[in-house]
Amino acid sequence: MDIQPEYITIVEGPPPEFQLIANRWAVSVVESVTENNVAMVEMRTFNGPDLVQRCQSAWAEGRPAYLDFPLGDGSREELEIIATRWDEVEEGHKLYLWLRIEGELEEIDLDVDIDEDALGFA
Repeated sequence: MDIQPEYITIVEGPPPEFQLIANRWAVSVVESVTENNVAMVEMRTFNGPDLVQRCQSAWAEGRPAYLDFPLGDGSREELEIIATRWDEVEEGHKLYLWLRIEGELEEIDLDVDIDEDALGFA
C-alpha cells in the first residue's frame, strides 16, 4: 500500500521565515533517536480552515503532511508538518505550521531565527 502524503505548497515568493521552537511540548512531539528540532512558520492564506482540515484528515488516515516551499536559490524543500492552526486577521487568514526539522541545524540550508535565550545557550 502506497501512502500518499498531503502537501501544502508555497507556489512562489521568498522562502518562509522559520522560528525555532524550544518548548518542551514541541520537542517531545519529535523526540526520536535522531536529532530533531521544531520550527514554526506563519503565513497568510485565503482559506486557513481548509488547509488545517487537509492536514487533520491526512493524520486521521495515518498519512504525513508536508510543507513544500521555495528556497532562495530556486530549489525546493519539504518539511513535515507536525501541528497546525489558523487565525482570522484583518488581512484574511493566517496559518501557523509547526514543522519537524531533521538533523543538525547547521547542516540545513534554511533561514531559521534562533532565540538563543529560549534555548538556554545565552
